[in-house]
Amino acid sequence: MGIPLIDFSKLTSTDSAERAGEIKQLDTACREIGFFYLINTDIDQALVSRMMTAAKRFFAQSEEEKLKIDIKNSVNHRGYGRVGEEQLDEVNRADWKETFDMALDLPSSHPLVQKYPKMHGPNQNPTDPIVVETLHDYYLTAFGVSQALLQSMAEALDLEPDFFSRCFTDHVTVLRMIHYPPRPSVEHDNGAGAHTDYGCVTLLLQDDIGGLEVKHRNGEWMQATPMEGALVVNIGDLMQRWTNDEYVSTAHRVRASASGVHRYSFPFFVEPDYETNVACVPTCQSEDKPAKYEPIYSGDWIQSRFDATYAYRESEKSNA
Repeated sequence: MGIPLIDFSKLTSTDSAERAGEIKQLDTACREIGFFYLINTDIDQALVSRMMTAAKRFFAQSEEEKLKIDIKNSVNHRGYGRVGEEQLDEVNRADWKETFDMALDLPSSHPLVQKYPKMHGPNQNPTDPIVVETLHDYYLTAFGVSQALLQSMAEALDLEPDFFSRCFTDHVTVLRMIHYPPRPSVEHDNGAGAHTDYGCVTLLLQDDIGGLEVKHRNGEWMQATPMEGALVVNIGDLMQRWTNDEYVSTAHRVRASASGVHRYSFPFFVEPDYETNVACVPTCQSEDKPAKYEPIYSGDWIQSRFDATYAYRESEKSNA
């Protein structure tokens, strides 16, 4: 079984039969593999081209310039992360990539920043206004796509259409730019270690280089080959928890680029309001299949996963 194809225009169609048919296909994809291509979205080719250009402009800067917005200086994990900063797979080598993270830009005086400073707060923006404008435009457009997708997923689960989307007033959705430079040696092929994502869903825009691999339930790794005009979408841990393991969060990784090859990608991590009470949705539990997980705030869950991911890296630094 390959990675299925879902047509966004059909999910949002005014033709009820067409919409219902595509929602059924979406439901199957979420249950069986947790990954799918999403085509015909509101993200047009012009915006895609702008994003690719923005990434190249930003990452082409000197290390000194990029480190002016070093992510280590941000309590809420915004800004630039240098190559080797992350290690998603703690068994293998550090990830051979550099990153930039942004989310909703809230001032330090905002009540949510005061309450949850590790999740909310100001961005550390690039100095290039063209890059900032492009990121802002993409963030808003991708967010709109994500909300329509979540409404379709709610309908697939026989819930009210806004069951998930109503939880995104002051959300913590993150847009990330990633640059995978040419790997330093043949042995170092770990672009991004095997992992699952923390949130609801992830919308990934990638260039045409390739390297993303998805772990099938049979244990085999499949290529998520780039498809022009398509996003790669995957279910995150939070959604798997929310749906009582009905929708699956699947491991994936990125092979580092070969010598002389640069890869760029843009994951959009769709994560709801911090105080969203994530309790098993009613249509995913029964007497035969009771809820497996205790209710938890969305933000507490994501923060716990984030802390676990970086705990061993901090330990390594303290023991160095």
